[in-house]
Amino acid sequence: MSSDQSQFEFIFEPPKPRDLMSPEELFEQANEAMLRSLFEDRRFEAKPNSYSPKAIGEYISMWANTSPSGGLLAIGIRNDKIFEGCRCKSPNDLNVIEKSPDQFCPDAQWKVKRVDIHRDHDNDPDFVLLFLIYYHENRVVRTSDGRAFVRKGDSKIELKTPEEIRLLQIDKGEVSFETESVNLVYPDDFDSQSISTFAEGVREKKNWDQQHSVESILELMHLGKFNRSIFIPNAACALLFAKDPRQTVAGCRVRFLRFEGEAEGSGEKWNAVKDEFIDGTVPNQIFQVADILRSQLRTFSRLGKDGKFLTSPEYPEPAWYEAVVNACVHRAYSNGLGNRPIFVKMFDDRLVIESPGSFPPFVTPENIYDTHHPRNPFLMEAMYYLKFVKCAHEGTRRIRATMLEMSLPKPEFKRQEVDGVGVRVTLRNNIHQRKIWVDSDVAALLGASLAQQLTSDEKRCLNYIAEYGEISVSDTQRLTGKTWPASKKMLMGLVNQGILHHEHRDDIDRDTRAKFRLKNPDLARND
Repeated sequence: MSSDQSQFEFIFEPPKPRDLMSPEELFEQANEAMLRSLFEDRRFEAKPNSYSPKAIGEYISMWANTSPSGGLLAIGIRNDKIFEGCRCKSPNDLNVIEKSPDQFCPDAQWKVKRVDIHRDHDNDPDFVLLFLIYYHENRVVRTSDGRAFVRKGDSKIELKTPEEIRLLQIDKGEVSFETESVNLVYPDDFDSQSISTFAEGVREKKNWDQQHSVESILELMHLGKFNRSIFIPNAACALLFAKDPRQTVAGCRVRFLRFEGEAEGSGEKWNAVKDEFIDGTVPNQIFQVADILRSQLRTFSRLGKDGKFLTSPEYPEPAWYEAVVNACVHRAYSNGLGNRPIFVKMFDDRLVIESPGSFPPFVTPENIYDTHHPRNPFLMEAMYYLKFVKCAHEGTRRIRATMLEMSLPKPEFKRQEVDGVGVRVTLRNNIHQRKIWVDSDVAALLGASLAQQLTSDEKRCLNYIAEYGEISVSDTQRLTGKTWPASKKMLMGLVNQGILHHEHRDDIDRDTRAKFRLKNPDLARND
């Protein structure tokens, strides 16, 4: 191509859909057509030109307290979507409206502009006032008379009780939920062995001698405080060491779900084949979830260029382990989200970890690899001494690096607003590509015509036998996620087709030592 031709080449990126645009993006691109296309939602509110400046202040507070990006308030558009404009207002009235945030909600950060429109009743040119209100990440923004509001769905909700306001302060980091005292008795309601192990870890790391008592170490690590020589544990201490942390936070648990296929389904079509709750302290939850995942994750094999089988796990353990730890350590344990558990959902093509609460302050999906701002810093610091985290922002980097090392897609970090605010981390496998490997490997072993008659699970099992020489019913369970009876039925089907040989003891109905091998041993390959 000549240089003259290249001068006329342009690359156009498709415009971002408006339902995915942030309030600030909408504000910058606002025109009459855009305003007419918007409906009141989590980002946008419209009010008539008669709306009082004091009432505007309430909406300024609302958007300033609504994560993650605040919102827009348009003055001059009636609730029935009639564009009436603001030109009828006097210059003094317009000035009062434009300055109403300073007078009636002084802690908010905002800006305003006029957007040209045409009035609906006579089509004459006019304008609306469009306010952009930024989310305040570390303070509850109140109106000048001391009230606070939030956005829920498409409604403005006033926080009427001190407890409601305190929960929002905790979520924003204005006050700390971790350091709130709890209604548990120390030491009776706590696991003394776990606390002793923690204290020894702190002494070792900090080179402290035995003069520091266990309770003084807990206080120095911000896990409680002394009141007249009596140690009073706090919420972080309960999450780490209580015999029953759910007495403090009802949602301190993980729900593990494994689904058949690539969708959850609903109602009668809900296709969870495993549904289990994991309770206990945060460290114990991590241990138990890790054990479950190891038992459920599949190992895939394929033929290499040298004719030998190569084996790789479905996901790298450092990636899913870090994702589980992050969910447990950085989730919101307050602000109305304390009743919600963490969800770990396993599908054929992906692993999803959902934790309650938005991203920690100052953290976004875009800067998550470079920003370190834990929501629960004392919980996280304690987990460091328990050797679960490294207190650095390398956890998310490790997830990304280990996924890419296995030629898997980068992890996806996303804020979700289904059933409350949450953070969703998605790890995707390459099962569709691996299915191609399995198909080609089995075809090489048995012949294309016979391979075409087999299910994907049967092919995985044959692939496994070709690599390891044999398979048991329990191996098949781990490989496919099927029940023991279903796994045995599938293997016996391969026996009946003359593909496998069943070695078992006739006098035992459920022989745990039984093995299945290829009937033609020459088909098996050894590394």
